Amino acid sequence: MSQSVQSMITASRKKKSKKIIEKLVPIALFLAAAISVLTTFGIVFTLIFETVEFFTRISITDYLFGTEWLPFSGKEPLYGVLPLILGTFKVTFIAILVAVPFGLGAAIYLSEYASDRVRRIVKPILEVLAGVPTIVYGFFALTFVTPVLQQLIPSLKIFNALSPGIVVGIMILPMIASMSEDAMSSVPNSIREAALGLGSTKFEVAIKIVLPAALSGIVASVVLAVSRAIGETMIVSLAGGSTPIFDFGFTGSIQTMTAYIVQVTTGDAGYGTTIYYSIYAVGFTLFIFTLAMNLLAQYISKRFREEY
Repeated sequence: MSQSVQSMITASRKKKSKKIIEKLVPIALFLAAAISVLTTFGIVFTLIFETVEFFTRISITDYLFGTEWLPFSGKEPLYGVLPLILGTFKVTFIAILVAVPFGLGAAIYLSEYASDRVRRIVKPILEVLAGVPTIVYGFFALTFVTPVLQQLIPSLKIFNALSPGIVVGIMILPMIASMSEDAMSSVPNSIREAALGLGSTKFEVAIKIVLPAALSGIVASVVLAVSRAIGETMIVSLAGGSTPIFDFGFTGSIQTMTAYIVQVTTGDAGYGTTIYYSIYAVGFTLFIFTLAMNLLAQYISKRFREEY
């Protein structure tokens, strides 16, 4: 009898402890979510506040439409952001030209042609590229890719847009390949078998059936990769140079938005100076671009998602 009473007491205590845990878990999870949201709002608020301070000193029209970026000029500093935006787009454009064909090719191979054994070996190796520190990519671009390109293009400067663009493309390639392969693997095999049964070749099935069916995931992966390329810092800082010029050449030195932020933060810009506040204006501009890309990726994923 005493054992029965004791077991009942123990069971009651366990029920009470479970109820307490059940009440505490949602609170803890809510706090975790709240911290994430508040941190995001804090970052955005800081960017906006400091950017507004910058625009009290520099005209917003001069900033948005100016074609000269000379913040360190002793006579008359100029803060036209277009050279930095153009430099960023140059690197991103080259990166996409490299990453999209090779990334999609790798995804189609892994999804449609590779055996399970090959897929288990190749995909982890491909994804290892995503774990390589970007500073390693930067030195790879400067010490290997640039000399090789100079053999092919004698007019290529030591700092240029081609080398960092190619290496950024290599860096984002695993993102496109992995996400696109996941999207293509989610297409039901019954669709493939039906197309093969109608006489289609494996290549025709991959290009005309699987690729369109997985289009939303593929486009979303490309947009997210573009966002990653726009925000890349170390590769362009090491191999791109620090010369913000508004031209459309790829062989000369450039400067991207992220590279300028690195230049100022590692320099001697004093707190409260116009140069100091300019990094927040550039950072906010970069934030707008990456936010737009992420929102576009979400829209594409929802708008063109196929239900099976």
